[in-house]
Amino acid sequence: MLHDITPETEDYLNSNSTSGYIGFDPTADSLHIGSLVQIMILIHFQRAGHRPIALVGGATGMIGAPSGKSDERNLLDAVNLLENVDGIRKQLQKFLDFDSANPLAAQLVNNFDWIKDYSLIDFSRDIGKHLTVNYMMAKDSVKKRLGSDAKVGMSFTEFTYQLIQGYDFLHLYQNMDCKLQMGGSDQWGNIVSGIDLIRRHLGKEAFALTMPLVTKSDGTKFGKSASGAIWLDAKKTSPYSFYQFWLNTADADVEAFLKLFTFLDEDEVATLAGTTQEHPELREGQRRLAKEVTLLVHGEAALTSAERISACLFAGEVAGLQQEDLEQLQQDGLASNICAPGSGLLTVMVDASLAKSTGEARKLIQGNGVKVNGQPATDPRMELSFDDALFGRFYLIRKGKKQYGLVVREA
Repeated sequence: MLHDITPETEDYLNSNSTSGYIGFDPTADSLHIGSLVQIMILIHFQRAGHRPIALVGGATGMIGAPSGKSDERNLLDAVNLLENVDGIRKQLQKFLDFDSANPLAAQLVNNFDWIKDYSLIDFSRDIGKHLTVNYMMAKDSVKKRLGSDAKVGMSFTEFTYQLIQGYDFLHLYQNMDCKLQMGGSDQWGNIVSGIDLIRRHLGKEAFALTMPLVTKSDGTKFGKSASGAIWLDAKKTSPYSFYQFWLNTADADVEAFLKLFTFLDEDEVATLAGTTQEHPELREGQRRLAKEVTLLVHGEAALTSAERISACLFAGEVAGLQQEDLEQLQQDGLASNICAPGSGLLTVMVDASLAKSTGEARKLIQGNGVKVNGQPATDPRMELSFDDALFGRFYLIRKGKKQYGLVVREA
C-alpha cells in the first residue's frame, strides 16, 4: 500500500501517536472505489494508534485539482458542492471511529471553513511568498498540463490548487497538531509543497506518505464497469452490482486486491492466492474478496442480499428472490425495460435485447431456451399480464443458462 515516503516518517510513526490526514475532493456526492485505498489507509492508521483526519475539500473542490487530463474540470456551484460535501461526510463516518470518547477519534474537516475568509492579498503575502513559481512549475501535475495542447494550457485557478493544498497542511499542523499528510501517488508534489511551506513558514518538520494508484493487471482502469464508475453509495451502485464487480476480478489481480482492500492476514491471503492459481475454476479468492469488501462498505444485510441474488441467478431459481433484490437488479444489476400489461413475450424479448428479432425470439422459445420467472416458456403467443408477476411488478426472463433480462410493469 506504500508508494512514496519522506525520510524519518517510519521512525516517527513508530515512536509517536500522531495525527495524519487525507483529502477528498467533493466532485460528486459519493466516493467511488478509487478512493477506497485512501479510506483503508485511514482505517489502518487509526487501528495503529494514530488519529485520522479526513479533509473534505469544499474550497479546493471549487477549483479542481490539476489532473493528467488535457482539460480543466468543470467547476461546481456552491449548492452542489455543499450537497457533495455532506454526502462524503456521511460515507466516511461508516468507516472510521468518530466517538468523542475515543482519544484517537477521527476528525472531519472542510477546508472551506478556513479558506473562505482569506483575502487574495493576505493569502498572496502570507503563503504565496514562500513558494516560487519555478518550484511550483517543476511539479509533475503542472508540467503535464503545461505540456498539453497550448490552446487549453492551465488556468491560474488550477495553478493555485497547489498553494491551497499546501496551506491546508500548514493550517492543520498549526491548529490540529497534524504532522502527516497521506494521499494517492499523484498527490506527491502537492503534499511535498505543504511540507516545504511548513518548514519555511514555521521552521518545523512534517511528514508524508503516498499510496500507489490501483491498476488492473491487464492495464485497464480500476474502478470502472460496463455501466460506469463503481460508487460506494448503494443508490448509485447497488450492493449486488458492487459484489459482482469484485467477484469478476481477474485471477491475476486477486492477491493484490485482497491485500489492498481487506484486513485478512498475510497467511490467509497467501492461501487464497495459491488456491486461485491452482484451481481458478473455484474462484475462492474472488468470492472472499467480494464478501469482505461488500461487508465493509455495505454491511451484513446488503452482503446477504448480494449473495442471495448471485446464487439465485446462477442456479436459475427465482423463488428465493425478495422484492428488494429485484429492485437492485432493476437499478443497475441487469438490463431492464418497462412494459405495459398485455405485451407479447416476443416483443418484450426484443426490447430487452434477449433476441435480435421476434423471429429469433420465437425460435428460442420453440427450442426450450427461454424461462419466465423460472418456468419454461412454451407458447410464442404468450402475453405478460402481470397477474403472475413477481410481487406484481417483475418478470425475470432467462435466455439459455446465463443471460437475463428484467421486465418491470409500467407505473
